[in-house]
Amino acid sequence: MTTTPHSFTANHYGPRAQDYLSSEVHRQGADLDQLENELRDHGHARLLDLGCGGGHVSYRVAPLVRNVVACDVTPSMLAMVQATAAERGLSNISVQQAPAEQLPFADASFDVVVARFTTHHWQHRDAGLREARRVLKPSGRAIFIDVVAPEHALLDTHLQAVELLRDVSHVRNYRVPEWIAALALAGFTVDSLTARRLPMRFDDWVARTRTSAEHIAAIRSLQLVAPSTVREHFAIADDGSFMLDTVTLVTHGA
Repeated sequence: MTTTPHSFTANHYGPRAQDYLSSEVHRQGADLDQLENELRDHGHARLLDLGCGGGHVSYRVAPLVRNVVACDVTPSMLAMVQATAAERGLSNISVQQAPAEQLPFADASFDVVVARFTTHHWQHRDAGLREARRVLKPSGRAIFIDVVAPEHALLDTHLQAVELLRDVSHVRNYRVPEWIAALALAGFTVDSLTARRLPMRFDDWVARTRTSAEHIAAIRSLQLVAPSTVREHFAIADDGSFMLDTVTLVTHGA
């Protein structure tokens, strides 16, 4: 049986649904607070949580909008989101299985599209962004939140290496200029850009993806031999914990 890139990702994350529901990094953060503030006057809105993972965007915004569609390639993630929404009394959340690059929604179906910590898994970033633009209403707003790569090539290389060792479904963390160019090409205009630093506790970071002992050892080896430029930028601690750069991009259709 042939394994497609999307099924590879779905199979990889299938056993990890509960880990992402309970993940502190995913269930809280200043980016979610900003998202909530952005949507306070959108009580009429239909919102797409694109690449919903553990569903934390859906849970946070459901009380603020008319309804939410949580979309992901991983069936177990969607089943967990559906069950968690029911437990929390969030009856306006529904789920849909689909990759970002092939959304089963009509043109201009949503008032708001949110993609949080998911684009770095997309097999075809530009196709996913075009789909996000297609399903967004002309007057709609899209918010993209993700880890970003540093501008310096050495720092970028280190980040991509440890990300891939930790999670074999990783595709790429993009630099901010790459994000802005790709969004423009897909038909979005950036209204605001908020950069943040996100602390990663090493043990939690690798436990969440159930990284193998061999890959954990390889990551620690890279950290230990990294030049001072790398160690200082990522604030690598003795236990392997470190800092990531993230960005929140608030956009509208161009």
